[in-house]
Amino acid sequence: MRKLTEEKLQAELLRLEAMKEYENAYEDHVLVCGIDEAGRGPLAGPVVAGAVILPRNCQILYLNDSKKLTEKRREALFEEVQEKAVACAVGVIGADRVDEINILQATYEAMRQAISKLGSVPDVLLNDAVTIPEVTISQMSIIKGDAKSVSIAAASIMAKVTRDHMMQEYDVLFPEYGFAKHKGYGTKAHIEVIKEIGPCPIHRRSFIKNFWSE
Repeated sequence: MRKLTEEKLQAELLRLEAMKEYENAYEDHVLVCGIDEAGRGPLAGPVVAGAVILPRNCQILYLNDSKKLTEKRREALFEEVQEKAVACAVGVIGADRVDEINILQATYEAMRQAISKLGSVPDVLLNDAVTIPEVTISQMSIIKGDAKSVSIAAASIMAKVTRDHMMQEYDVLFPEYGFAKHKGYGTKAHIEVIKEIGPCPIHRRSFIKNFWSE
């Protein structure tokens, strides 16, 4: 990556410091965990949740909402988050379970799974716009939290990149659908293929019933 000029570096450091507002509201010994998900909207593939506890003095340049980043930058940050985090984990819930319990409940289940896989037990959760049921840990729901909290931004990157990698693997298994390109979202080309040849095992039947039936 290109080296930042001093002016741009200072601007970036100020932006990141502003994104630590929620974390800094707690004392240093409190383990703050960011929670976010990827894949609520697609027609195919899993919903994936990320959970990340960052050190308070952690500095990861360009950390931001995963949707605002290029694929190349997300991949680099994915590696850096794993290197620097106190603890990080992902939860993955597949299409069959999404169909069984609905996407919202599957999202919550993925989040609980991610939390349970952390090597450290967090004291507080910072969630992107949701309150997770059946969790006893203190929680704070932050609207657009992935752009306001470094912990949630890190979790969004963990979830997004993990899911993208899975969809690239599914593309090898089911090349007709173009999963590597659209990641399972409902593009025109994706919908046309489903109409033509039907769904594959990772399609969410409850999401495609408006244009395909058994």
